[in-house]
Amino acid sequence: MDASNAPAQVRLSGAVMSHPRRAEEARRIAEADPLGRILVITDPEPDGRPTALRVAPLSWSCVAPDATHHLVLQDDVVFAEGFFEHAERAAAAAPGEAISLYAGWDSRNGAVARLAALVGAPWAYTLQEHVPCQALILPAEAARGYEAFQQEHGGGWPYDVVVQRYLNAIGMPVRFCTPSTVQHDDLPSLAGNTYHGFRQATLFTGEAGPVDAEGSCPRFPVVPFYQYGEARCAVLRGTEWEYLETERQLARTGLLDACLAALDAAGPDAAAGLLDGSGRAVWLTAFALGVITADRPEPDPRIAAAVLESLGTGGLCQEYTVAELLAVVPAVRDFALTALAAGRRAGADPAVRTPRPAPLARVAVTGGDPDFARQLARLLADGGHDIGQDIGQDIGQDAGDLDGVRHVVHLGRPEDEELLADVLAAAAKAGVERVVYAGSSAVYRGSRERTVTEELPAADPADPVALAWWREEQAVLAWGADHGVPVQVLRLADPVGRYAPEHSPLVRWVNLAWTRRPLALNPLGRHQVLDHRDLADALRAVLAAPPARPVFNVASAAFDEQELAGFLADVSRRTPWEWVQDPTVDRWTMATGLIGAELHWQPSAELRESMRALAQWWACDIHGDYTVPAVPAVPAVPTGPDARA
Repeated sequence: MDASNAPAQVRLSGAVMSHPRRAEEARRIAEADPLGRILVITDPEPDGRPTALRVAPLSWSCVAPDATHHLVLQDDVVFAEGFFEHAERAAAAAPGEAISLYAGWDSRNGAVARLAALVGAPWAYTLQEHVPCQALILPAEAARGYEAFQQEHGGGWPYDVVVQRYLNAIGMPVRFCTPSTVQHDDLPSLAGNTYHGFRQATLFTGEAGPVDAEGSCPRFPVVPFYQYGEARCAVLRGTEWEYLETERQLARTGLLDACLAALDAAGPDAAAGLLDGSGRAVWLTAFALGVITADRPEPDPRIAAAVLESLGTGGLCQEYTVAELLAVVPAVRDFALTALAAGRRAGADPAVRTPRPAPLARVAVTGGDPDFARQLARLLADGGHDIGQDIGQDIGQDAGDLDGVRHVVHLGRPEDEELLADVLAAAAKAGVERVVYAGSSAVYRGSRERTVTEELPAADPADPVALAWWREEQAVLAWGADHGVPVQVLRLADPVGRYAPEHSPLVRWVNLAWTRRPLALNPLGRHQVLDHRDLADALRAVLAAPPARPVFNVASAAFDEQELAGFLADVSRRTPWEWVQDPTVDRWTMATGLIGAELHWQPSAELRESMRALAQWWACDIHGDYTVPAVPAVPAVPTGPDARA
């Protein structure tokens, strides 16, 4: 394609979203288009609380009558040379898709851009996350449809989340180019996002090169990312994205030992100059990138250096100042390049993989929310238990078939009266050796005690919710006595993390924070929470010991309402709260010393991380996904047990 001529079939119109305080910046952005196609759309309520949601419908609905595509820009971007010609060619290369021209270094999709750059892919499909909206192109009809969707479904959610949900709803894939062709200008956020820190593109070269219309656009099935100081991976399981610690992902492939050995071999001086505590997470992320790209040609050294320069700044931009971040860029780059090379060597050498140890007793996880049960089963498998399936598969347990299962972990669900009976009948038929019933701290509802122990309740509770949980406990204990099968009950605090129940205060408060509504807090309220990783550890401790105690309380931590709300606001969106007075509120806290004394279990999960996972899941992952065209993806390292053979 002749780089001097835009494709005739693409007719572009556009807008820049702005606020009167940014009028000059918006004007300069609009005037940068030599053909004058970019309109400046100003906030219609400039005295209101700044939000992109007021400007977005106007910006997407002003599509020119003859346009095939519409470009919406934010007023804090800087263009690469040749941006508008590149945008037209990008639209021509993927005419039926959404095209973002930016991927930020602090996002999951910034990690996708890093991976794409390392393998030389000019395009990549996004993960399920908020859509990068700094410079976004939609086909004209999709652009015209956005306004009606936001009016019905916006609900105060962040603009880039609403865009993601809209594109999922119409089944439109989102791709972005590598490098980014706009850069995020260092201007204060008018929409209240300054607390996200210093934000830039993962890779920005300042010049928009030619568009490779035939270039591959993978949707990477494994994406290591460094975000909020944590090393994590996104792993595609069929149509589901699993998010887990990079250490767990490397352990599944048998490469964690090789990773940590290479870190030790690099020596303590290799991490000199990094910010305190960041070395291990940076190493894990870069090593995993090397593993995943081991079967690809050696990356361009300049590109590898550039994308790894942005690894540390993106992973820590919310915790440190610009000056602190920029000061450590060279040290992070060199350290990460060493880890990347080590990961490439390990990924290419089957001999370094650690063989999988013989599995522990086979466990089935039944009941509860299917997604939560699947998450818990994978954690048990990562801890060494046989769950009868490859953790890379779509895990599920048919309650009617427990053949070969030694231990059943049943997640209580009192609203489904027949489920427990079906599971227990299958357990009796299969001859299981133990049942662990995962109930709820709600069994204590209505208690007037300040601290409740496993000896309570002594009789049927008066509270109807507590009574439902109590009756399920009694049913499974009676079944165990009748069949001579040990049964243990775990009373669980409110789950925190992905797949937390919608009725929990954690989810309600996250929903209010994301949609800019105040929280109503009771100064007398107390909440206990339980990280799903702590739950898996507690189950492992229970199953490893003789079944002596019938009931254990399990919780990760306890908070008053203001403390918990502040925690959640820090990881989602800061929002005001107001006090409500309700002297009848439950004020009890479960005593959790028994499981520690008997089984030496202690909570160890980082709750800020699990609360952030809850907030991100609720914003980005509960409204489906899009389907990408059937194009070859970059091969991923195997993730199932066979990978360790």
